[in-house]
Amino acid sequence: MKRKLLCMMALLAVSAAALFAADPVEGLWKSVDEDGVATAFWKIYEKNGILYGEILKIVGKPDDTIATAAKPSYKDFPVPGEVNKMKVVGTPWIYGLKKKAPGQWEGGNIVDPGKGDIYKCKITFRPADGKKYKTDVLEMRGEIGLGIGRSQYWQRATESEIK
Repeated sequence: MKRKLLCMMALLAVSAAALFAADPVEGLWKSVDEDGVATAFWKIYEKNGILYGEILKIVGKPDDTIATAAKPSYKDFPVPGEVNKMKVVGTPWIYGLKKKAPGQWEGGNIVDPGKGDIYKCKITFRPADGKKYKTDVLEMRGEIGLGIGRSQYWQRATESEIK
């Protein structure tokens, strides 16, 4: 009886840990353009069931760079104020995504602070499989509508890379 109770408690603990485990899209990521060149470092996080992404560092630019190319406002932007006067670093340029399944988020937006363009955004975690994906990647899909858009494949980042 004691052994059975211990087994049940262990199973409950594992189940609870899985229930509260972070989604695999959360964490530090390096945005990489189509040529494989790193452009920025991001923190992707969930807050109250909504996924956000903030730039932590822009490659080759100072941390106090202002998003002057952005528009003054965007529909449902999560931070009040004039967006084109905000710093690129620390502003949630990815916002409003809702979980479709573990590792799959959609229905939100991504703003390109360097150009001011806004796109519908889908994020899909692609685990390393040793074939197509040598390492874990995030497929970042930006669309203008009707499924027309493009994907980038971001790479996991470490705090030491960001510094």
